[in-house]
Amino acid sequence: MRTTVRLNDALLRAAKREAAGRGLTLRALIEQGLRLVLAQSRRSRRRRVTLPVCRAGGGLLPGVDLNNGAALLDILEGRR
Repeated sequence: MRTTVRLNDALLRAAKREAAGRGLTLRALIEQGLRLVLAQSRRSRRRRVTLPVCRAGGGLLPGVDLNNGAALLDILEGRR
């Protein structure tokens, strides 16, 4: 498929130098770069993170409201 892509002049010059240094065409370098970015994006979306769960009892300290960021900051900085 044929398409037009507008690139920054300096980026295009650097890409042409890189392609020549690798013995590739500019098209091949661009395709390789897109494949790498797309594969990386797919890997990062698939990764699941399991957060640790605290089983200790007790809950919050009296007067702590997790919905009030300013009050939490006051508590953390010892102003309350």
